[in-house]
Amino acid sequence: MSASKKNEGIRPQPIETMQGVTKKPQKKQESSKKKDSAVEVQESSIEKTEPTPTYAQPKPEPIDVKKAQDIIFAPNPGPQEDFLASNEQEVLYGGAAGGGKSYAMVADPVRYFNNGQSRGLLVRRSTEELRELISVSKQLYPRAIPGIKFMERDKTWVAPSGATLWMSYLDRDDDVMRYQGQAFNWIGLDELTQWPSPFAWNYMRSRLRATSASKLPLYMRATTNPGGPGHFWVKKTFIDPAPSNTSFHATDEHGEVIQWPKGHRREGEPLFKRRFIPANLFNNPYLAEDGMYEANLLSMPEHQRRQLLDGDWSISEGSAFSEFNVKKHVIPPYDIPDSWAKFRACDYGYGSMTAVLWFAVAPDEQIVIYRELYVNKTTASDLADMIIEIESGERIRYGVLDSSLWHNRGDTGPSLAEQMIQKGCRWRPSDRSKGSRIAGKNEIHRRLQIDEFTEQPRIVFFNTCRNIISELPSLPLDKNNLEDVDTKSPIDHGYDALRYGLMTRPRSSLWDYDPSTQRSGFQMSDPTFGY
Repeated sequence: MSASKKNEGIRPQPIETMQGVTKKPQKKQESSKKKDSAVEVQESSIEKTEPTPTYAQPKPEPIDVKKAQDIIFAPNPGPQEDFLASNEQEVLYGGAAGGGKSYAMVADPVRYFNNGQSRGLLVRRSTEELRELISVSKQLYPRAIPGIKFMERDKTWVAPSGATLWMSYLDRDDDVMRYQGQAFNWIGLDELTQWPSPFAWNYMRSRLRATSASKLPLYMRATTNPGGPGHFWVKKTFIDPAPSNTSFHATDEHGEVIQWPKGHRREGEPLFKRRFIPANLFNNPYLAEDGMYEANLLSMPEHQRRQLLDGDWSISEGSAFSEFNVKKHVIPPYDIPDSWAKFRACDYGYGSMTAVLWFAVAPDEQIVIYRELYVNKTTASDLADMIIEIESGERIRYGVLDSSLWHNRGDTGPSLAEQMIQKGCRWRPSDRSKGSRIAGKNEIHRRLQIDEFTEQPRIVFFNTCRNIISELPSLPLDKNNLEDVDTKSPIDHGYDALRYGLMTRPRSSLWDYDPSTQRSGFQMSDPTFGY
């Protein structure tokens, strides 16, 4: 067991210092009664889970060692208890380093070991990484389940009841074929962000099944820290849809709730629920007690410190905009004065995603992103109707649209931009001159800085703009051109709209907009729109 994982839920010897973990007595004694709780793992394992407790829990009284000789593992109060008692189908546990993730993951399937029909699977990205989990399981399982055996060749635990837990790896997407035809009632993926895409997670969901006779729930469990190659998709799946420690209906890659299909007897109902349970070093008193591990985390570079110590999901390694900080750049909505200049920008795509952002310019030149619209498989004409309805009663100075939408469509009719303009949704083309991409990226960097006079960021986002807030800090740099973002990234639509808008060089001045007359000081034909 590595030093960084020491004491994550199980206290070492001696007995005198333990408050929930005791050495199994040498003489044979009767097993304690089985409890309908996931809080304690005893010699008789637990099959049934109760509803998730509230997050804010009082600290339990110290356990009397003499009266608790059968307790093998007692989770830390708070997040670790919540994870082991959660009843959502898919749960992610973790966030920061040192929160007891490995012990929580290994302890969770023990509740099913008395059911001979239980089939569990616990995987890491590689066999080398798997060794740590195997080591933790060898400390816990033989003490919790007398007679359980570990088959070294197959890396499988076999309980006396016949229940099994297979500990394996899943390195490449092709490795999912190793599990084709298999069925499990419990599946765990440790360090989920190590998988670059959601392919493995989604495929393994298809292996989640059990017979009705077993009466076993179907659970997928995962642990991770922020960062890693899969940072964005994990964040989009578990972090963005709902506040931490809140149960929510599972959503697809577009943020839509996944429902039973048309014609099904449960048509329109959500399929299942997810939950993210955050934990950090300070939720693990055993590891945080002497302060040494905290000191190690504090010594790391800022982006790693924010990830591992703070559990900050707003930043990922290799991010193009590592200076973005939710605490600084995201604010609650407020009523924007009518006198402020407003405009919009759009990156359109029918087959991918369309992103529209609305901008407001404060008197001190701060840009406020106060509204967003993300849609897919929407025609240009329908998009125009949506925008017009959203902007009803609002004065929008201008809109800027990807210049490629002015391309002539030949004999098929007007361009997509012209179709929207004909509807009354007016636009000007975005700047696509040589060097405009780099200039736009640099302008975003400038805006994210703190103004030395106002001591405020030059750009802020209403917290209702969840998509751009999620995307911007997760955008990766182009490895072949560190001056630009990765153009192959699937999450650059909001970024492009932001870049188009900021490159119009908006200003707040009486020349641009006179509140006394409610009239603009520029013409639609003005090439710089108010600069």
